[in-house]
Amino acid sequence: MESEIIVGLDIGTTKIACIVGTKNEFGKIDIMGYGKTESIGVKRGVVANIENTVQSIKKAVQMAEEKSGVAIKYVNVGIAGQHIKSHQHRGSIIRDDEDKEITIQEIDSLTQNMYKLSMAPGEEIIDVIPQDYIIDNESGIREPVGMLGNNLEANFHIIIAQTASAKNIYKCIKKADLEMVNLILEPIASAEAVLSEEEKEAGVVLVDIGGGTTDIAIFQDSIIRHSAVIPFGGDIVTEDVKEGCTIIKKHAEELKVKFGSALASENRDDEVVAIPGLRGRPPKEITLKNLASIIQARMEEIIDQVFFEIKNSGFEKKLIAGIVMTGGGSQLKHIDQLAEFTTGMATRIGYPNEHLAKDVIEEMASPMYATGIGLVIEGIIRFDIANVREGNLNSDDNSSGNDKAKKRDKRSKDGDGESGPSRFLQSLKNWFENDTSE
Repeated sequence: MESEIIVGLDIGTTKIACIVGTKNEFGKIDIMGYGKTESIGVKRGVVANIENTVQSIKKAVQMAEEKSGVAIKYVNVGIAGQHIKSHQHRGSIIRDDEDKEITIQEIDSLTQNMYKLSMAPGEEIIDVIPQDYIIDNESGIREPVGMLGNNLEANFHIIIAQTASAKNIYKCIKKADLEMVNLILEPIASAEAVLSEEEKEAGVVLVDIGGGTTDIAIFQDSIIRHSAVIPFGGDIVTEDVKEGCTIIKKHAEELKVKFGSALASENRDDEVVAIPGLRGRPPKEITLKNLASIIQARMEEIIDQVFFEIKNSGFEKKLIAGIVMTGGGSQLKHIDQLAEFTTGMATRIGYPNEHLAKDVIEEMASPMYATGIGLVIEGIIRFDIANVREGNLNSDDNSSGNDKAKKRDKRSKDGDGESGPSRFLQSLKNWFENDTSE
């Protein structure tokens, strides 16, 4: 049977990445092609200029189409930004007949009820993630389908976003002539790309340091327990270097990437790098120790905020696997050591090669592509779940990839069989079709 082709679109602050992938017969992800372009319309994870963002998306998608040979229409899109919030909520239903087996429809109904929770003005529930289930006060149940009981309860991780920010993302996707299949919280996508199941079970903190934001997801006992977005990332470090060394932003970014370190103590006093002068001016000499001191000060601030979120989650003492750092910012030298010194927790750098096929494009194994690859993985997971639930797996065997994608898209739009995200996307679709502004 032909595997479904899934596309992840990472709309970041510094780059927009479009990644085309499919699952091979060994359950690994084959990257068929990708496109990356500079992001010029996004600030701190939020769309600030629609037209610039649309142009960047179109460029990245076109590059991915050329490299993969796939015509891209349907995309799984990541969402981040400091407006993202999450909290836990418990829902319950009393069943009509306790002697009948619990069905998937009852589980979906319980999940759908969470979307009816009252939110503050301008906020919307974008995703509801079941954590575990309780049947007649028996807790810790992962798969309740087929079990018997009278009272069915569940703990949910609920993700909330500003309605306006989600609408702006959706508008960009539509203006780029694409269809959004799923809107996925970026740290959840990154976690799929770089964390192992053992780490999620033992307890782990995923820290994704992007250009504009630092995203956090905490897992324990294989359940997502907490997620948060800190409104600082690699860009603010570059700004600090620019101000501290009195150089232009382009040189500050190059300096940070090539010579930067998160630990000043790792550099000697006599290590110096020269920056070209402007318009005939003499070169400017900067000591690497001074550069590292500037970077370390800001990274300590970011890690302190990460540690606050860890303590705020209530799982600080239960995270045996420590911290896994990923994203472009995690490529800074000695960043893992600084995190260990600051938090006292074991830290490693997460590369998105956990689920990739061995012959994958080498560049794709970089932490900066963790979110994009994670969006592909999460898209495959959600597609497979939808197929199983709808019982359409066999009927789609003889369809082409595009035909299957169209059927999947129609089912999502009609709200047939898919719970959760399709409900929110349907409301976005209705808004866009009724919106007359340009």
